[in-house]
Amino acid sequence: MKVKGSLIKLIVFAAVTLFATSILALTIANIQFGSKATYTAVVSDATGVIPGQDVRIAGVRVGEVSDVRVAHDAGSDGANAEIDFSVLKSSVLTQGTEVTVKYRNLVGQRYLALTQGAGAPTPLADGATIPLSRTHPALDLTVLFNGFKPLFAALSPSDVNELSGLLIQTLQGEGGDVNTLLAKTASLTSTIADRDAVIGRTIDNLNAVLGTVDAHDQQLLSLIDQLQRFTSGLAADRETIGRSLSGINTLSAETADLLVSTRPLIKDDVAQLRTLTTTLNKPSNVKEFESFITGAPGRITTLTRTATYGSWFNFYLCKFDTRSPILPGVSPTYDVSSARCQS
Repeated sequence: MKVKGSLIKLIVFAAVTLFATSILALTIANIQFGSKATYTAVVSDATGVIPGQDVRIAGVRVGEVSDVRVAHDAGSDGANAEIDFSVLKSSVLTQGTEVTVKYRNLVGQRYLALTQGAGAPTPLADGATIPLSRTHPALDLTVLFNGFKPLFAALSPSDVNELSGLLIQTLQGEGGDVNTLLAKTASLTSTIADRDAVIGRTIDNLNAVLGTVDAHDQQLLSLIDQLQRFTSGLAADRETIGRSLSGINTLSAETADLLVSTRPLIKDDVAQLRTLTTTLNKPSNVKEFESFITGAPGRITTLTRTATYGSWFNFYLCKFDTRSPILPGVSPTYDVSSARCQS
């Protein structure tokens, strides 16, 4: 009898545990039992809405989205979307029901919120369509959160998540009230106020930078004006620059080919250059080389003047004499006293 009593207690405990676990699993999975009615909502923006997302009334899940597609009716021109969703029949929708696409979280997930509008309380038939006039797009939080950017920059990620959640819940009529939101914002702004010294130094540094820029405003304007003229000139010569780049590319390729073909000769010249410098560095050759370098400019100038006619040298005879007679008693001489022979 004692063993039988323990077995009964074990069976009862297992049954209760299994039942509680099942209830918990159904709650976590949002599984709903009961017959459902299907409806279609026409919306102007269904971005982020996908099958399986929640349909809620006063924040309570009463159904889910089953399909999203582009509306093909004659009046929409493909600019609207149709959302099919199911709702438990125990949650009766009426002719005044309004559908709003709302943000579920900051990740961008959406859900459909059903509210009772000003229309007639007549129940909607299963399969009815809620027109565009009674549907609303998601609340655009972009502008709102942009206004809080300076605040978010000084907060930790957990504070940002908490404040963002309060904003969404307050603006969508769920969760906390405005007082809670203001209290949280006040505590966060107090944290920022504690950093007033850092903010003050930043402002002082910005004032110094702006003061320097203001003191050199004419130079800055001149720089901007010159930069504008420079860019305008580049824009006007863009075709010429393009052709030049093409020519530079061709020149680079031909230079590379030239270097490839002349590389062995250059290598030999570099090797012989060492031999030349060694020879010139000998003491017996240094004096001769210095004398050549010293007199080279004058000789080169004279040689250049003589060779100005091209491929031949032009000489002018200024003086001629003989040291021995050509004929007996005859030693001819020739001397010109013109200006060109006086230099």
